[in-house]
Amino acid sequence: MSIFIRIALRYGAAVLVTRGLLGSDDAAAVSSDPDIQMAIEAGIGFAIAGVTEAWHWAAQKFNWSH
Repeated sequence: MSIFIRIALRYGAAVLVTRGLLGSDDAAAVSSDPDIQMAIEAGIGFAIAGVTEAWHWAAQKFNWSH
């Protein structure tokens, strides 16, 4: 169960970080539709989360230590 909580927290953090990195003006330059702006923000957040999970997987596979 704790692994699901860890993953959920990572994805939630990535979305929050993305909302801070990608401002509404930046998203508005791509599209004026608020739904598309939110999809862009969430997409970047999920990309950050994906990189985090890939890094975690590689660390376990190659026995990297902290």
